[in-house]
Amino acid sequence: MLWQKKLARWSDVVRERANLPVRLTLWDGQSYDFGTFSGPSVTLHVKTPAALPLMLHPTLDNLGEAYVKSKIDIEGKLSDVIDIAYGLARTSIDKHGGALRNMARHFAHTRSSDRKSVQYHYDVSNEFYRLWLDPNMVYSCAYFENGDEDLATAQLKKIDHILTKIELKPGQTLLDIGCGWGALAIRAAQKFGARCVGVTLSRNQLELATERVKAAGLQDRIEIRLQDYRDVTGRFDRITSVGMFEHVGRRNLPAYFRRVQELLADDGVVMNHGITSSDPAGGGMSYGGGDFIDRYVFPNGELPHISLALQAMQQGGLEAFDVENLRRHYVRTLRCWSDAYEANSEKARAFVDEEKFRIWRIYLAGCAYAFENDDVAIYQVVGRKAGRPANTLPWSRRYIYDGTSFGSP
Repeated sequence: MLWQKKLARWSDVVRERANLPVRLTLWDGQSYDFGTFSGPSVTLHVKTPAALPLMLHPTLDNLGEAYVKSKIDIEGKLSDVIDIAYGLARTSIDKHGGALRNMARHFAHTRSSDRKSVQYHYDVSNEFYRLWLDPNMVYSCAYFENGDEDLATAQLKKIDHILTKIELKPGQTLLDIGCGWGALAIRAAQKFGARCVGVTLSRNQLELATERVKAAGLQDRIEIRLQDYRDVTGRFDRITSVGMFEHVGRRNLPAYFRRVQELLADDGVVMNHGITSSDPAGGGMSYGGGDFIDRYVFPNGELPHISLALQAMQQGGLEAFDVENLRRHYVRTLRCWSDAYEANSEKARAFVDEEKFRIWRIYLAGCAYAFENDDVAIYQVVGRKAGRPANTLPWSRRYIYDGTSFGSP
């Protein structure tokens, strides 16, 4: 049969190019080895002929679709599974002879489409996220200052790291764009004495964040809103945006930073914490990984290269004065999440169907691999309004670590 010949040819190609410890078994008992080994570390069980078109063109998108649609099952350690998936994807060669990478894509980002995209990802179930996040439910890269912290400690350190970077002071106003379940705003009010507004497009996050603010007795200092950042009015001494600008769209970044600039007080400070592509062309994750994430995880998400983010900040009227790469920290964060997800897999299935369970399972583990291997990165960029005097900039980064002020002339 034609598909048998294609499978045999494919297995020969993989053995020659990658020699992977993986075995593919079919619904009828036939099997194909993709390397020389005493025993496979991963076995792919193809359950239906409908999976073959996906398997014969093994991009991360196609492999991911075959798994989440239950067209294949997988045996092996999850870390090995992800290694094998990337190894198979690397055997996909485009017509120019290079490894397949995503083309830069652009999406319409209306208020309606952005709201739907955010709600698709975040309005799954608060209890579902609670199973594998830290107790404060911080869904962004943690900060492992010494490398030996547990996740809960590292997430609090991340928040404190941000709030110290922006030199937040008692009585100042803080706008948190994409406030999640409220952890940063609560910390800013409790520890730093700020008055905070947090905005989100997720109803689930709004409800739980509001409950947490009330439980902490901070209703007079924190307001959580279901609101698009473009509709916020007023001026704020400090602005934070953590894990949100990935939803903005590359073409919209100058307008996004312009709106932040308009909301910022003249002597204010802003911090943008977001994932970036390591591809200068802005193609996102390679080997079809970005296509999978757009289809199943973050609809309409777009990752800029850090150079584009910095250019857009300047176009938006902001001067960047501190840039920090936290890629190593996100590897550890994602592994913590993935390990917790695996440990609570049966509980997770009570909150989501099998497809969503599989989506999040390979998404978390796959992203850990992507950050480990410099496929994507994450940066914290601190800025202020452009054109201010040089003597209002810090002499060094020491203030971030010892708490001293950088604001003196």
